[in-house]
Amino acid sequence: MNIVVCIKQVPDTTELKIDPITGTLIRKGVPSIMNYDDKAALEEALKLKDQIGAKVTVVSMGPEQAKEVLEEALAMGADNAILISDKVFSGSDTWATSNVLSKAIKKIGFDVIFTGRQAIDGDTAQVGPQIAQKLGIPQVMYVRKITYKDGKFLIEREMDDYIEIVEAKPPVLFSVVKEANNPRYLDVRRLVDICQGDPIQIWNNDDLKIDESIVGLKGSPTKVKKTFTPVFEKETKIIEGSIDEKVQILIKELKEKHLI
Repeated sequence: MNIVVCIKQVPDTTELKIDPITGTLIRKGVPSIMNYDDKAALEEALKLKDQIGAKVTVVSMGPEQAKEVLEEALAMGADNAILISDKVFSGSDTWATSNVLSKAIKKIGFDVIFTGRQAIDGDTAQVGPQIAQKLGIPQVMYVRKITYKDGKFLIEREMDDYIEIVEAKPPVLFSVVKEANNPRYLDVRRLVDICQGDPIQIWNNDDLKIDESIVGLKGSPTKVKKTFTPVFEKETKIIEGSIDEKVQILIKELKEKHLI
């Protein structure tokens, strides 16, 4: 079984700041990490590899520094790693990104695709479903548990207030939530081998031959106009009177503010 896992390098949101003038993310000095949901997706793929001997290929689209998360994925147990990097892909929105990734995944060959539910720097949860649509395969979103037996998957999906159980057969795309598991630690011996060699393949548009009108900033139908941190203001009000009077005043004001 050939498994492809899409992973993304993202800024660590615990240290993320926004420029108050430009409204853009300040990335300088902010460490980059593997997206949490993507790491959970990788762990599910590796568990399947442990069970049936599948081959796991990790793919990331981004600048050269994204090799760091691919090296981490290899040290966790992935078999192959591919970085998709080309200036013509810069500024791609989710639609344009899925155009690139779906073309790359088709070139790699797959039975199962794993993605994270969403990236912490965008929170759109769109790329996974778009990849599945463009490859013409079923998709199962919000996955928290996967069991494989007799050529088919039994999947638990985490919905708002209930758990849905579904079945699926390859080819299929799974979008995994970060709560699905506790990702394994890096294998130090594998990490040493990775540092001594250069196991990551780099593909550009000469390899993928994608129409440049559907990728990059110019090929993206959506643009980020502004990013900002919401301002939360506190208001304190003291209500006078007896307990019954206070309760009635409080209920009245909460109703006026549509809070109850």
